[in-house]
Formats: sequence, C-alpha cells, structure tokens
Amino acid sequence: MAKKTYDLLFKLLLIGDSGVGKTCLLFRFSDDAFNTTFISTIGIDFKIKTVELGGKKIKLQIWDTAGQERFHTITTSYYRGAMGIMLVYDITNHKTFENITKWLRNIDEHANEDVEKMILGNKCDMDSKRQVSKDRGDAISKEHGVPFLETSAKANVNVEKAFMDLAQAILNKTPGREMEPRQGVDMTTKKTSSGGCCS
Repeated sequence: MAKKTYDLLFKLLLIGDSGVGKTCLLFRFSDDAFNTTFISTIGIDFKIKTVELGGKKIKLQIWDTAGQERFHTITTSYYRGAMGIMLVYDITNHKTFENITKWLRNIDEHANEDVEKMILGNKCDMDSKRQVSKDRGDAISKEHGVPFLETSAKANVNVEKAFMDLAQAILNKTPGREMEPRQGVDMTTKKTSSGGCCS
C-alpha cells in the first residue's frame, strides 16, 4: 500500500447548463490552463488537486458533469458522496441563470442534506455581452443562502478563491475528520471519460 499523501478527501461537483464553462473552470484551477477549444464533456470526467488548508493536506476530487443532460437525467450517483457542489451559470446567457433554481432543486432532491453549495456566475470577463447583472447573482445567493462569486476561467478571476472557499466551508464542518474518507469515493488517478448514463 502506498503511503497516503493526504489527510482528507473532498468530493466536489460542478453542475450547470452545457457551455457555461464548467470544464474551463476545472482546468484553470487544476492545471492553470485555459483552452477555448474544449469539446463538450461527454458523460463525466474528474480531476484531482491536493491543496493545503488549516494545516491539513486535502485532496480535492472534482467532478465535471455534462450539462446537456438537462436536469432530470442527472442520476443520483453523480451526487452520491459529494461534499461540495458548484452551480455554474454564464453571465452572458440569461437562460443558464434562470436554470440555477432547477439545479438547486435537483441538489435538494438527490444530494446529501449537509452538502456545501456555491453559485458561480462565470465569464465575467465578457462584460460587454452581460445579460445577468451581479445584483441578480447576489439576490439568488441571498434567497437560497448560498455563497456567490463571479468568475472568469479565461481571465483567471476568482477561480482559485471559489474552490478554496468551498473546500474551507467543508473543512469547517468536518472537525478532526482524520479517518479514511467514505468508502467508494476515492478513485485516485483513474481518469474516466465513459459515456455513462448520459450518452
């Protein structure tokens, strides 16, 4: 058995409509890279990044879901064991913002009750094409009691902060959780890109 190189493992999930920039946010955070030619995520993919918070090494397993599956077909298995969920919309596309409430409802139905949530208004570098004001983002965040940030994967605005804030919120709720993470969550380095349930 290889020596465990982390203290805690947090499973995070990125959800939201197709094209809002979930994959770009993930790559910006994990690899500090931005690519304009991403193809739509097929099925589900994840990346691992280990960070230090509060003197602990925390392994973040961040799952990127395909957005085009349209709410109802996201299976509960996506949400199982997720400790933090980022709901992403595109500030230049009003429809993706309207759908945030549907995604929130989905989380209520399928995720653990104590899951930490965060709403991200992505593509804030494209202010000239903005369709959703920051005030609207603030309003929905207050209404549902969920933290909110505007981000830009392209300009690298608030990306690191978003992931670290979410991880910190989870850490704050897990006092002294030194034990092994829940069984069946850690898939370490295996990269998955199977069509899975939403092909």
